[in-house]
Amino acid sequence: MASKSCANIFDLVSDKLLDIPQTPRNLPRVMTLPGIINGYDGDSDSISSGCRERKIIVTNMLPLHIQRDPDTLKLTFSFDEDSLYWQLKDGFSPETEVVYVGSLKVEVDASEQEEVAQKLLEEFSCVPTFLPHDLHKKFYAGFCKQQLWPLFHYMLPICPDHADRFDRLLWQAYVSANKIYADKVMEVADPDEDYIWVHDYHLMILPTFLRKRYNRVKLGFFLHSPFPSSEIYRTLPVRDEILKGLLNCDLIGFHTFDYARHFLSCCSRMMGLDYESKRGHIGLDYFGRTVYIKILPVGIHMGRLESVLNLPITSSKVKEISQRFKGKKLIVGVDDMDIFKGISLKLLAFEYLLQMSPVLQGNLVLIQIVNPARGTGKDVDEAKRETYLIVNRINETYGSSDYEPVVLIDRPVARYEKSAYYSLADCCIVNAVRDGMNLVPYKYIVCRQHSPHIDKSSMLVVSEFVGCSPSLSGAIRVNPWDIESVAGAINSALTMKDSEKKLRHEKHYKYVSSHDVAYWARMFMQDLERASKDHYNKRCWGIGFGLGFRVVSLSPSFRKLSPNYIVSAYKKSNRRAIFLDYDGTLVPQSSIVKAPSEELISILSTLCNDPKNTVFIVSGRGRSSLSEWLAPCEGLGLAAEHGYFIRWSGSSEWESSVPATDLEWKEIAEPVMRLYTEATDGSSIEVKESGLVWHHQDADPDFGSCQAKELLVHLENVLANEPAVVKRGQHIVEVKPQGVTKGLVADKILSRMVEKGESPDFVTCIGDDRSDEDMFESIRNTVLSASSVSSNPEIFACTVGQKPSKAKYYLDDTADVIKLLGGLANASDPKPGNAARFQVTFDTIF
Repeated sequence: MASKSCANIFDLVSDKLLDIPQTPRNLPRVMTLPGIINGYDGDSDSISSGCRERKIIVTNMLPLHIQRDPDTLKLTFSFDEDSLYWQLKDGFSPETEVVYVGSLKVEVDASEQEEVAQKLLEEFSCVPTFLPHDLHKKFYAGFCKQQLWPLFHYMLPICPDHADRFDRLLWQAYVSANKIYADKVMEVADPDEDYIWVHDYHLMILPTFLRKRYNRVKLGFFLHSPFPSSEIYRTLPVRDEILKGLLNCDLIGFHTFDYARHFLSCCSRMMGLDYESKRGHIGLDYFGRTVYIKILPVGIHMGRLESVLNLPITSSKVKEISQRFKGKKLIVGVDDMDIFKGISLKLLAFEYLLQMSPVLQGNLVLIQIVNPARGTGKDVDEAKRETYLIVNRINETYGSSDYEPVVLIDRPVARYEKSAYYSLADCCIVNAVRDGMNLVPYKYIVCRQHSPHIDKSSMLVVSEFVGCSPSLSGAIRVNPWDIESVAGAINSALTMKDSEKKLRHEKHYKYVSSHDVAYWARMFMQDLERASKDHYNKRCWGIGFGLGFRVVSLSPSFRKLSPNYIVSAYKKSNRRAIFLDYDGTLVPQSSIVKAPSEELISILSTLCNDPKNTVFIVSGRGRSSLSEWLAPCEGLGLAAEHGYFIRWSGSSEWESSVPATDLEWKEIAEPVMRLYTEATDGSSIEVKESGLVWHHQDADPDFGSCQAKELLVHLENVLANEPAVVKRGQHIVEVKPQGVTKGLVADKILSRMVEKGESPDFVTCIGDDRSDEDMFESIRNTVLSASSVSSNPEIFACTVGQKPSKAKYYLDDTADVIKLLGGLANASDPKPGNAARFQVTFDTIF
């Protein structure tokens, strides 16, 4: 059922919601070369963008500097060379065309929008979105900054003074803004050729709009902020819509494995999705599509930083700072003014260090550069007030007329000035309590390497809660909340031997210089190309409404089973074999009552009474349950416990496919399973005559899955020399005898029919889970064997549900299976009363 938040997506994105004016629609749908516009005005699905490769980068803000000429009042534009999104194009080949879609940093009057849009497209390959002021405020300053950003940094709105509570109007603005971004992408994208790369938490549902418009769109997403643990994320009222939005991508990128792990945990707990490593890449199977997860920390632009270091003004600033702090050790910190950067905690640690080490008083200076706050509000004001309070206290307590322990630079600081401070600092400290990546340590390392005034060494004190921490193995990692430990880490960094500092620095510089922003972009795009290369090898269906939309991707030959077609083939055939799974096929998995309905018993009895039919239920259930439930169907064959027991009819005896003496391994396996059952709350053991099954569907999803993997390996080791196989299924680990599968059952039944001279010319097999895949494969191989059967038999292998399968056909659910079987039964006994009894009308089945 669709949640309230996405019950009517058209209401959320309607122009009436926030009185959104229509943006200019004369932008080209396809741009083949820079400045050359394809005049075709039809469906872009059929157009190619030519031979030139193109990437479309979608960001909240375009990487542009914008100024208004004071004389002409015209807007002038230039690329922001410090923008990560501008720099990432260096990772692409020179022939690649890069198009940017995003908002401008200034509001443009409606009368100017068309002219500005054309200018930006032709001169900068940029497509502006022109969000109305009220919408942009609610979208960015509202939902993004007041709700998503705090939550993703682990700040819950426990009380009104702590954070802003969820506001559905702001969420609607977020949806509307994402829809506008998607419309702009659609205006210029060639979905058959272009690769679209969406960035950051501002646009997390944009993939849903794009995937709905172009089912095979080549779509990647990179999250530049942390992704919170599932306990935090699940508090978000619109959690499902955002998660499904990300899953509509082909590739999702994160800075660290921790962030990816949290995302995967949410997918597991909220949607029951399991992930696996596929040749070194993490993949999620989502309705037949593999959504790949990429762990790739972003880097810096080496050339840009080195060019700044070589400027004369930088050298002059280095000399000025050297003279000012001559004879003193410098610590540098560069942070935005917000509550998550840990500035006050850093200052408290520095204060503690001066208190505990009097020898450092007068000799140690902390240069704290504060970047302008990216948001506003009481949290920013409180952080700023506390910062100044602590700085003043430290300077008053430990300072003197010629010594200021903390130099707080709270103003816009040019790159050359920051680079000068980096070059001279003995230590750099990043003490954020939560941060997406933070490139300050990388910049510090490069500045130290290229400064001509110092030895090539550096020292870093880095919070373990920032994204760059895992990649800096030579840094001293700290818990920013532990004031004493941070102070100790700073002291260790300052007193460390020069030789060790140099070794750590060399290790860091080797990594930073080889994993720059170009490497990051190139690796991500290579994986996006790999993740989307099979788009046209499968058939796609769009299903779901609103923000619950997703695409089912299946084999081209995979299609819904037509009742008219199968009944027609059924009537023409002379000898038929019908194989049916039980749970999930004839009875819903979610049903508490597992016994068959009267309607099902009636249908099966009619099918069995047809002398042309051989009908078998092939199930993993025990023989006692099946015998009891299906006793009225005298002519029905039963294969229990995946074929370990077989009974050809109600009057025949059960046959065992494996001698009982071969089951001694159960005494080895059961104690191992009990060990894991005791250690895993919510798990249980099902004891069968032929084997054992460990269930963990009621356990914690992550812990249950982890325990299942461990149990699988454990059982494989202890049963290595036993005639048993260990298999993992959906929420189960099963141990059963070797040579017992549903596929072998089907093969045995078909072979006996052939031996009796009753080679089938019609075979139907319907099942819903992994064990039934063996039947699908076995039937195809056995029935098509020229030595076994007559020519051109009709084979209907059918799975329940639209999902990847070896079957050629599918039915939607168990209700459709019953109706289809009812149609076959009616064909066997076409009496007027039966049609009513089976309640089958093909026009209403599908």
